[in-house]
Amino acid sequence: MQDIRNRLGVFFAFSGPTLLWLILFFVVPLGIIWLYSFGENVSLTRIETTWTLDNYRRMLEPEIIELMRRSLWLAFVSTLVCLLVGFPMALVIATASHGAKPWLLLLIMLPFWTNLLIRTYALLNILGTRGRLNDLLGWLYERADQLLHLIGLGRLGLLGDQFTPLKLLGTQTGVIYGIVYVSLPFAILPIYSSLERMDKSLLEASMDLGASQWQTARHVLIPLALPGIMTAAIITFIPALGQFLTPDLLGRGQVDMIANVIERQFKRANDWPFGSAISLTLLYVTFILLALRSFNDAARSRRVAR
Repeated sequence: MQDIRNRLGVFFAFSGPTLLWLILFFVVPLGIIWLYSFGENVSLTRIETTWTLDNYRRMLEPEIIELMRRSLWLAFVSTLVCLLVGFPMALVIATASHGAKPWLLLLIMLPFWTNLLIRTYALLNILGTRGRLNDLLGWLYERADQLLHLIGLGRLGLLGDQFTPLKLLGTQTGVIYGIVYVSLPFAILPIYSSLERMDKSLLEASMDLGASQWQTARHVLIPLALPGIMTAAIITFIPALGQFLTPDLLGRGQVDMIANVIERQFKRANDWPFGSAISLTLLYVTFILLALRSFNDAARSRRVAR
């Protein structure tokens, strides 16, 4: 018993500063926001907690429901694209040689060394109507048009009269592109971690027993990597759902997400109670997703134990 008490003392001695930091700068501010969500504005600078549910009832307004639906859709599509792109990249890194693996991981981590605002402004230069992407597509269009003329197909007008630049800024496609660009490393790293710990001999055994590459990937590789895939999906979807900067800059005010509405409630409308209610609703969604992840892990552990 004395040994346990000594260990608890050591535990609290080391964890005390961390717990104090979390309480002061996470739990207390979150508690204040929670109280605000049940309050009303009584003046420009004063909020009174009246325990009203009107702020949460306003979440049922058609405009807010549409914004939430759009945010969930954009976050879902962005997460799906991140998984589809990230899984092959994670597989390449996990199966690379020991010399190449650190350099490949460095390329994945490199965007984190640049400020998000700078990276987003770089996307403006790339995705704009006169941006680098349209410049490249226009150049490819001209080369393809010249090639068709050389082989005698130009008269058929297969490519049209002239190149029409793509409009990506101010569209959902452009916002999804930006979210994927920001979130892709968060999808690759958990999947890579799961694949790195995987027993590679299981794949070889599947192939030796006559399974095709597709069958091996479907019945062996993906199930073994499923914990990493689910982790990647959660830690990609949750930040994507709360994206503010990307839809604000790339959406050009035409593709708002729910985080943009929260920003306006706190900075422009001065409606902190409603902004707090929306913020906490996103937090509730996050807790539900994490709870589902925990239940799935527990169920998987019980199946393995049996």
